[in-house]
Amino acid sequence: MYAVTSKDGTKIAYDKVGQGPALILVAGAFSYRKFPGQVQLANLLSEQFTVYNYDRRGRGDSGDTQPYAKTREIEDLQAMIDEVGGSAYVWGLSSGAVLALQAAASGVNITKLALHEPPFVVDPADRIVPTHFFRHVSELIADNRRAEAVKYFMTKGMGAPSLVIGMMRLMPGVWSRLLAVAHTLPYDAALLDGYMDGKPLPANTWSELKMPTLVLEGTESPASLRHGAQALAGVLPHAQLLSKKGLGHTKKLNTKIISSELRAFFKGSSI
Repeated sequence: MYAVTSKDGTKIAYDKVGQGPALILVAGAFSYRKFPGQVQLANLLSEQFTVYNYDRRGRGDSGDTQPYAKTREIEDLQAMIDEVGGSAYVWGLSSGAVLALQAAASGVNITKLALHEPPFVVDPADRIVPTHFFRHVSELIADNRRAEAVKYFMTKGMGAPSLVIGMMRLMPGVWSRLLAVAHTLPYDAALLDGYMDGKPLPANTWSELKMPTLVLEGTESPASLRHGAQALAGVLPHAQLLSKKGLGHTKKLNTKIISSELRAFFKGSSI
């Protein structure tokens, strides 16, 4: 394990594997650097890249300086990029894709950006999160009602059936890992606040981004995720959309397919 210090003094832990250009992995909700899919992806990509797999703040071995702010998470990613030499390729999954996108918009030096199924809800016909989603998740965590927060986030935010949550509670190893990072759910909700209400993405918010960008979506994924990915690719000035079976992330990550597409994008010529 390695560690870097973010701007506010928070320790950010990471693992490093492989050789080649720097590639940073940014996890989504409930994920951390030791999450099996994340480790598998890092190992597969290590054949051609130096892969930096880090714990977002509050997870794993990273610190969790309060109060939380989205700016602090952007500073964490900036600290990682400074650590690897001042620029890097970045892959972000789900809410991690939103974090990577916001970091790029703030001026973080990302040379190529892969955004994997950011959970934007842009179609009013799709499942929209409750109006006070962020506030309610925050209140549940403030009251130390972690199990309720996990269930609420998964069902109301991610669209998981209640039956699935019940099954997870019967698997002690799985459920304990979810509870261990439950206090970071308000962080993911904050990153997505305002982007899950069934409204079109703002046309100009990311219009200044210059780096080549790949937006990935699985053809097997829920419609709302696909609509969000398609909409994002449509508003980013230097983006291409990759739609392919096996790129979905709502179940187990197909790391072989994902790593193959990421290698082709990061090692290929610019868009």
